[in-house]
Amino acid sequence: MKSSGPLIEACSVTKRFGGVCAVDAVSLSIRSGEITAIIGENGAGKSTLVKLLCGVHRADEGEVRIDGQAVAMNGPADALALGIAHIPQELELCDAMSVSQNLLLGSEPIGRFGLIDEDQCLRQARNSLEKVSLDIPLDVPVRDLGHGQRQLIAIARALDGDARVLFLDEPTATLSPAETSILLEQIVAMKTAGAAIVLITHRLAEVEQVADRVMVLRDGHPVASLTGDEIERSEMVRLMVGRDLKPSEEQETTTGEVRLLIKDLTSSAHPDPIQLEVRAGERVALAGLVGAGRSELLEALFGLRNRTGVVEVDGITVPPFDAARSVEMGLALVPEERASQGLALQMTVEQNAVLPGIHRHGRTLGWLDRRAGEQVAKQLVESLDVRPAATDLAVSDLSGGNQQKVVIGKWLALHPGVLLLDEPTRGVDVGAREELHQRLMQLSKDGVAILFSSSEMEEVLALSHRVVVLHEGRITGTLTTSTTSEQQIMALATGGDPR
Repeated sequence: MKSSGPLIEACSVTKRFGGVCAVDAVSLSIRSGEITAIIGENGAGKSTLVKLLCGVHRADEGEVRIDGQAVAMNGPADALALGIAHIPQELELCDAMSVSQNLLLGSEPIGRFGLIDEDQCLRQARNSLEKVSLDIPLDVPVRDLGHGQRQLIAIARALDGDARVLFLDEPTATLSPAETSILLEQIVAMKTAGAAIVLITHRLAEVEQVADRVMVLRDGHPVASLTGDEIERSEMVRLMVGRDLKPSEEQETTTGEVRLLIKDLTSSAHPDPIQLEVRAGERVALAGLVGAGRSELLEALFGLRNRTGVVEVDGITVPPFDAARSVEMGLALVPEERASQGLALQMTVEQNAVLPGIHRHGRTLGWLDRRAGEQVAKQLVESLDVRPAATDLAVSDLSGGNQQKVVIGKWLALHPGVLLLDEPTRGVDVGAREELHQRLMQLSKDGVAILFSSSEMEEVLALSHRVVVLHEGRITGTLTTSTTSEQQIMALATGGDPR
């Protein structure tokens, strides 16, 4: 049941960072019993607006109201006390603590003598995971889990709270279709129970499916508010980018010799020997549910995870557990966790851009060419349209999608022969996604072998020539993309028969 007035409002809020106006006079009302989606291109101001409503930032102009009263929040703790919960795109979990400890952090049940009731903790933690249909050991450290599992833990923790307003920033970015369906059902159930849900996502099909209202932002300005039948994908895309967007067109690609050869590979996540080839000019997708071993396979190939078996690049054996040697041999890995694995967030775009190839810019006595980073960064910003187009900004000041562009661009600057990508367009808007797809297609045309993992079935089918499906660390099938379907992929991903 909806309340008569908004639970929380942004009233002409403006936020600037230096000379950049991230949000400009935006007003938004959020009511109970509604799902409101906020959409826009990377850098449009979505995450900044949410942070203003959640107490992370203070507005330079305008005000935030809760239950009709202006409030001045000094941080997320103040927001939480007012019934506002936020699950950011980059998860806020304690990696060294266990699953149950993360789920109950700050709300542990107390037993006799003021001690934590461990048995009750386990019961509550199991109930929390059941809400998101996640079956994992409660005592495993969170750092040992994949991003999709970590995402579900963060969501389960928020669902346990008494939040009246729940902000979800890209909640399904690395979830499989089945896991996404479970989460969307939970979101709709919370709405039915009277909660206000705010969804920030680039997956417009999900917006069509569950949103009651949609706010479209462009360059920090609100450009439209949609309801009912107005919530339609092509219209949302047009409003987001200011033009009709043409989908990527496949460029004619001829595959060549084998560039990446995987023979009898095993690891802690892959009990059975894996055999796989990727040829020059070929794009191969790894598909599967969370925990299937996709990320672990890419990490093992790159040398971040111990393995046995043979990995060759252009006929030369790549030594195990030696990432530096992998880079020298023409391998590059765009990781799934950009904040912890892909970027030095407090360093500038220029400093991040030069890091993977810093050994190539040494001068006499090992001194670094001070202009090398500037040149690489300028090319990165221009070629991938990073916004704002400044190389001296800290990467932490960029939106999630623009951070992803920096991660990809810094590796492309090395001109790798084999490119490994884990969730390459996570948190990237529809316009930038098409641009990245075109770039990857061009790399294929130039002879690069591409092996990528994606939880987004639309991307798997649109970008790959072949799909290799994993289930519990084992390859259950290899499909030719032009003759396969989403249903066949999902059947293999769950260990079934694709027919």
